[in-house]
Amino acid sequence: GLVHGNSDGWGSPQIVASLAVGTALLAAFVAWEGRAKEPMLPLRFFKDRAFAAANGASLAMYFGMFGSVFLLSQFFQTAQGYSPLEAGLRVLPWTAMPMLVAPIAGALSDRIGGRPFLAGGLALQAIGLAWIAAVSSADVGYSSLVGPFVVSGIGMGMFFAPVANIVLTAVGARDEGKASGASNAIREVGGVFGVAVLASIFARTGGYESPAIFNDGLVAATWVGAAVVAAGAVIALAVPGKQRAEAPAAALEAA
Repeated sequence: GLVHGNSDGWGSPQIVASLAVGTALLAAFVAWEGRAKEPMLPLRFFKDRAFAAANGASLAMYFGMFGSVFLLSQFFQTAQGYSPLEAGLRVLPWTAMPMLVAPIAGALSDRIGGRPFLAGGLALQAIGLAWIAAVSSADVGYSSLVGPFVVSGIGMGMFFAPVANIVLTAVGARDEGKASGASNAIREVGGVFGVAVLASIFARTGGYESPAIFNDGLVAATWVGAAVVAAGAVIALAVPGKQRAEAPAAALEAA
């Protein structure tokens, strides 16, 4: 429904039906999990502020990141004529930066808590995406994109390090497997929706007819990605601070 909405028309029977069926299946899943004795996804997880906020922030991060990288890799090939390998190498300042930043962010988050790194990482990712949208043009020089790529990559590294620890700390040791699976699924959903929604925005505002038209679609989609990631930064502020986040774990150990 999301992918073909622009081409088939958002009011067309097949689009309306597919979105309605998807919504109904999601509602049925939630209802089933709420009544099951041994649910695959315990809904009580989402009553915990740390778990809910961290996963909401993760959904936003993967939405903006995957959707934007998907379009940018095509931009280098379609609008600027690079090969797939050359396009991939040009995105490396963004995608490889977490290898340098994540270990440092992880060590620091253990000391001061994960909330500053989640919110700060999302904020940097949003700034990087907005920067890309602001400077992008059909003939933009690569040097103009290195800066926002690095900023976005630093934001990713800051986010990746503490998010898993926050999610697992929010539940008891017995539920860590389910919590980890739920978090992974939410990240994948964010990536899938990011690609689908931003591709739909691209299709509505741009196209493949010329480099300039492709850039029009890329810019519009990237602005939306930046807005979603910025909203994720606000959500991340709801994660409890270090002292409050450790209280449930301490109580569990005492019991």
